[in-house]
Amino acid sequence: MQASAGYLVLLLAIPLATLAVVLPANVYRAQGIAAPDCDGPLQVLIFALPALLIYGAGAFLGHRSGGRLRRVISLLCLIVALATLPNIAEATHELYRNAVDGECLG
Repeated sequence: MQASAGYLVLLLAIPLATLAVVLPANVYRAQGIAAPDCDGPLQVLIFALPALLIYGAGAFLGHRSGGRLRRVISLLCLIVALATLPNIAEATHELYRNAVDGECLG
């Protein structure tokens, strides 16, 4: 029962992970406009951090519990968790850039 609940959590988190990977940290820069995006980095982090935690835990727990299928699922979870890291780094960089420039204070 626990294994199927874990797989259900991983399946339900797929849209979360997709948004975490696809959303840009700065929508304006993605369109070629040099303007600050005060909401973009937080929108990315809202999706990316839970996806990283869910799939990171899935990779860790799947690897520990043996079995060929579980190790394959663990590898897939690791790939998804690692795919979110560049977007998390870009979002935190954008947050610091906005803080240093003082453009998103109000």
